[in-house]
Amino acid sequence: MTIAGYRIPPLASLLFWALIWEIVGRLHLVFLFPPFSHVVAELGQVLTSSTFRGAAVLTLESFFEGLALAIALGVPLGLLMGMSRTADRLLGMWVNLFVSAPLSALVPVIMILFGMGQATIVVTVTMFAVWIIALDTRAGVRDVPASLLTMARSFGATRRQSLIKIVLMAALPEILAGVRLGVIRGVKGVVIGQLLVSIIGLGELFELYSRNFLMEEFWALTLIIFAFALGAAELVSVLERRIDFYAGVRH
Repeated sequence: MTIAGYRIPPLASLLFWALIWEIVGRLHLVFLFPPFSHVVAELGQVLTSSTFRGAAVLTLESFFEGLALAIALGVPLGLLMGMSRTADRLLGMWVNLFVSAPLSALVPVIMILFGMGQATIVVTVTMFAVWIIALDTRAGVRDVPASLLTMARSFGATRRQSLIKIVLMAALPEILAGVRLGVIRGVKGVVIGQLLVSIIGLGELFELYSRNFLMEEFWALTLIIFAFALGAAELVSVLERRIDFYAGVRH
C-alpha cells in the first residue's frame, strides 16, 4: 500500500487500528472495548493460567482431528469431482452450496446426531473445512493438462500411478491452498461449536469472560485465537510455496 507516493508496510495498518482501539478504550466510548494496552498486558496472564492450558489442549485436539477428517474427505471428493464430469454435476452444486451457506445454523442438528460432547466439535470443524478443500482440489485437478496424462499412458502408467504421480502431484499447490483456507474456517468451526453446543474448551472461557464482563481477558483470548489461525495458515502457506514448482509442469 502506498500513500502520497510512500510505501506503507503492512504492519502499519495493524498499528493504526491498535492506536484507534487504544484511544477508544481510553476515552471509555464503548464499554466492550478496554484500552488495547490493557488487553496486551492481560495476554500473559491468560496464556499462563492452568484453565487456559486445559481448554487449549481440548480445543486443539478437536481442531486437528476435525481438520484431518476434512482433508481425508475433501481431497478424495475434489479428485472425484475434478476427474469425473458426472460426479461434478451431481456433487458440485451441493459443495458450492455448503461453502457459501451459514453453516452455524446446522450445528444444533449435529448436536442432535452426535450429542453434546467432543465428537460434535470434531464434526463441526470438519463441516466448516471440508468443502473449500474439495473445491480447491477440484480446481487443481481440472488444471492438469491432458498431455501429461497422455504421456503417462504412453509410458505404460496404470490409472493408479497416473492419479498419484501426475494428477495428485500437479494439483498439490491448489490442494494446499484449500487446506490453508480450511485451517481458518476450521478455527471458526471449533469456536462456534464450543460456544453453541458444548460449552467446553476455549468456548467455556469465552462464556466465562463475557458473562462476568472480563473484557480484557475476553479480547486477549480472541487475539490468541486470531494469532493461532493466522500462524497455522502461514505454516501451510510456507509449505505451499515450497512445493509450488509442481505448478510449473502445467505451463
